[in-house]
Amino acid sequence: MITIVMGVSGSGKSTIGADLAARLGQPFVDGDHLHPQANRDKMAQGIPLDDTDRQPWLAAIVAEMDRHRRDGGSLVLACSALKRRYRDFLRDGHDDVKFVYLRGSRELLAERLGHRAGHFFDPALLDSQLATLEEPDEAEAMRVDIGKPPAELVECIIRADCHGPCS
Repeated sequence: MITIVMGVSGSGKSTIGADLAARLGQPFVDGDHLHPQANRDKMAQGIPLDDTDRQPWLAAIVAEMDRHRRDGGSLVLACSALKRRYRDFLRDGHDDVKFVYLRGSRELLAERLGHRAGHFFDPALLDSQLATLEEPDEAEAMRVDIGKPPAELVECIIRADCHGPCS
């Protein structure tokens, strides 16, 4: 199984994804580390990525997922997966991909981004990501409200086995 923890920047994808992977005994890959340097540079300058920018990044994520499939292992991966077509590309007909959507208010997301240091993402891009986001419905992804502490969110995700709502 490949679990993709998705959401806009500041939603906690890396924290929740790493904690979930540790609890499940699975490897964790932070999709941010797979961005080409040009994407990182753009975001650091406060320039939103477009579909053309995201395509090589999504392809790198799919290659990483395929590598884990070939090795016969499971994986937890953090990836914004903002648009439905991005999620379709990541799923690519495989039934082993499950999405966990971390959602929160703009205010909470902005607060979190304001406290984050050492990341290439310019917090000013939050509104661009929110405008790009096509929220998955409950059939496409487990929906998790990020207002709780990470340990509680991970427990909720595990209990629900990545299906159905979690709040």
